[in-house]
Amino acid sequence: MRLRVEFTTEPFDLDEAPAHAVVAREVIQDAALDAVDVGPFGNSAEGSPDDVIGAVEALLRRTVAAGATRVSLQVSVIDEAGGGREQ
Repeated sequence: MRLRVEFTTEPFDLDEAPAHAVVAREVIQDAALDAVDVGPFGNSAEGSPDDVIGAVEALLRRTVAAGATRVSLQVSVIDEAGGGREQ
């Protein structure tokens, strides 16, 4: 089984990346995840359940500590081929 996490952090700042957004990018890029896609309006990554859940925990703890006022996320179960078998 694989999981996909999609998330955003707020508040947004279109002029420069806020500290919480930089931290979020670091957490996801340093985690043992693949299919990492980091962008200004949303981010996603995939991995094993243990790796995704561990990254989500670190993401929540570190982005809130860095000033995020909201972290919106969705975790979906995907099949091994990368399709979207959401539960």
